[in-house]
Amino acid sequence: MSAEPLTTIDVSWHGFAGDRRWAFIRDGVPQSGFPWLTLRERADLSHYRPCFVDPAQPDKSATVVRTPAGITFDVTDPALAAELYPPGARVIKQNRGVFDTFPLSLITTQTIARLGEMVGAPLDVQRFRPNLLVETSSTAPFQEDDWVGCTLRIGGMAMRVDKRDGRCVVITIGPATTERNPAVLRTVARNREGCLGIYGSTVAPGRVALGDEVRVL
Repeated sequence: MSAEPLTTIDVSWHGFAGDRRWAFIRDGVPQSGFPWLTLRERADLSHYRPCFVDPAQPDKSATVVRTPAGITFDVTDPALAAELYPPGARVIKQNRGVFDTFPLSLITTQTIARLGEMVGAPLDVQRFRPNLLVETSSTAPFQEDDWVGCTLRIGGMAMRVDKRDGRCVVITIGPATTERNPAVLRTVARNREGCLGIYGSTVAPGRVALGDEVRVL
C-alpha cells in the first residue's frame, strides 16, 4: 500500500519497526511461491493508506487503513479484504516482516534522477518503494552498486549491503496516476541488468533519522 514518510525510525534485526508486517494472501493460489496481493493485481493499492493507531509502538499498535473513498478499516476487517480483492483474500501478520528478499532497501536520489533521464520522464521515489533514500555528495548515479559487500553506518544503525535490487513490473506503475509505463522496467532490464538500488540486512540495530550521515565502512 502507500508508503509513509518518516523523520525517525528504530531499525531492528527485522528491518524498520512495523515495516511490511501485514500482507494479503490471494485465495486460490495455495501452490504459488508468491501468493501476495500486490500492485500487480491492483495498481491503485498505493492509494490505500495504512497507519498505526499508536505510532510510538509500531510493532505493537493496531493498524488501520484509509481507502481512496475515505473509509477507515481495521486491517483485519474482512470488509477491507473483500474490497481489495473480490475473488477472495485474507490478511496475515508476520512479526519478522513480509519481504521480497531482504529487510532493508536503499536507493540514491541520483540514481532515480538518472533513470528518469533515460526514460524521458521524472520518476517519483515511491515507485521504487525503498526504506532509505540517500542523497550522495557526488552527482554520479548508481553509486550504491559499489557498496555491495560493504557495511553502511547510518545514524545509530549499521547495514550490510547484500546484493543489488532486482526489479519487477511494479516499478512501471506510477504511484499517483496508477498508469503503467513499460519503458521504466525495459530501461532497467536493458541498461542495468534488471537491477536498481540495493538490498541489505541489519548488523547493528539502532535509530535512523532524516539527515543522518551515511558512511561506507
